[in-house]
Amino acid sequence: MTSHDIRAKALATALSALAGYVDAIGFITLGGFFVSFMSGNSTRLGIGIARHSPDAAVAAGLIATFVVGVILGSLIGRIAGTHRRPAVLAVVALLLGVAASVDASGFGMIAIVAMVLAMGAENAVFEADGEVHIGLTYMTGTLVKIGQRVATALLGGDRLAWVPYLALWIGLITGACAGATLYMLIGMDALWVGAGAAALLAVISIRK
Repeated sequence: MTSHDIRAKALATALSALAGYVDAIGFITLGGFFVSFMSGNSTRLGIGIARHSPDAAVAAGLIATFVVGVILGSLIGRIAGTHRRPAVLAVVALLLGVAASVDASGFGMIAIVAMVLAMGAENAVFEADGEVHIGLTYMTGTLVKIGQRVATALLGGDRLAWVPYLALWIGLITGACAGATLYMLIGMDALWVGAGAAALLAVISIRK
């Protein structure tokens, strides 16, 4: 994160907000499952297995779909080459648009699948050499980085290295607040806002 320029950091923060936005909508719709935060779903999977609950199957399905989304985003990014970011974000926008469209047509589960695929694919935006350099849909690692960078600052190192990671976390929380608020007002139609935001970011990311 610290090695990226200001434009990349701003894009990452915006995408973190998008992830929080979509995840909040998915969480409310699914009644406690996530469409981007797979650590939470993994915990739900373990609890479901222990309790012999059908929740385990739901969690497993979401995790598998997310991984498929990551594969999709990674493949598209590698094919797109230097146009990785706009190409991946265009797919994210398309998937979120599909989710909004099919939900309006009464196909709620297909909408959830499209949302999860979109969130998996989003992680490929900052992939390089087969590794994701900025995590966008999960914050545990980001919070660890904040703590590590603050410790470094206290020992006389870079005093501001923790700020970009804090911005990612704040972005996710802000997006989640916005997603939950709009969902309460207009339901799954709130996904159109997410699709529009992803499309806008795709256009902006064309410029390097």
